[in-house]
Amino acid sequence: MSLRVIAGSAKGRKLMSVPGDTTRPVMDRVKEALFNILMDDVIDSSWWDLFAGTGAIGIEAISRGAKFVRFSDLNRAPIDTIKANVSHCKFDTQSEVRRGDAFSMLAGIADKKFEYIYIAPPQYKEMWSNALKLADDHMDWLTEDGTVIVQIDPTEYQEITLNNLVEGEQRKYGSTLLIFYDRT
Repeated sequence: MSLRVIAGSAKGRKLMSVPGDTTRPVMDRVKEALFNILMDDVIDSSWWDLFAGTGAIGIEAISRGAKFVRFSDLNRAPIDTIKANVSHCKFDTQSEVRRGDAFSMLAGIADKKFEYIYIAPPQYKEMWSNALKLADDHMDWLTEDGTVIVQIDPTEYQEITLNNLVEGEQRKYGSTLLIFYDRT
């Protein structure tokens, strides 16, 4: 599957995939749908692409006008791929790539506030719910009107009791479910 930026300043640029099968690249129609939902809210926003993989979501956000994206991933291969993709799209000055454990980072002291935290972890390990709960416990990462977006397989979905976030809309695209959580 060839990855590419689908709109904005880097439209049409091809993105490298992470070698092996440790990541699951987001389909173009899911990316298109996500950014159609957000529309102009992307402009001048800050993102944290938490389990960034190839960096495709964060790169798409910058291409569509986001001012900053922090990309993070645990493993070396995705980090190297993200760095290459960010450089290829000439987005080095609008981004930061951090290697580390998403859960430790979320539990840490916030050094920045984000309008969007995008959670798309490896599937079927309940990592999404654990990351969501940590985000809910550490609201200092989110701006006042911030949103946490979760991308999972629909079979993984379960309602989660949260203190500071409330589930908004859900959108299903084949084997991908996007769930939007807003501040209460």
